[in-house]
Amino acid sequence: SGMFSPDGAQVLTASDDCKAKIWSSETGKCLRTFAGHGRGVFSAVYSPDGAQVLTASADGTARVWSVESGECTCTLEGHGSVVVSAVFLPEIQRPRVLR
Repeated sequence: SGMFSPDGAQVLTASDDCKAKIWSSETGKCLRTFAGHGRGVFSAVYSPDGAQVLTASADGTARVWSVESGECTCTLEGHGSVVVSAVFLPEIQRPRVLR
């Protein structure tokens, strides 16, 4: 899978090589590699603010990564099989009670 960053300056890709990568949409140069999955990565998506990446993998995990540091900040485990897709939900404003 692949998607543009919220600002359009980068492209995020997922690959069977167990990695997700960020590329410059202008130069095509690899800017960041997210490595740590034990099997192929089926999907990779940006958070709405572009600060994080969420990956889904054949190793049965989903991982949240910092775009700035490239570090995995959270591993979601416990699936009985592959994780094909994962998405961030846009921020939803909570209803306010007016008094």
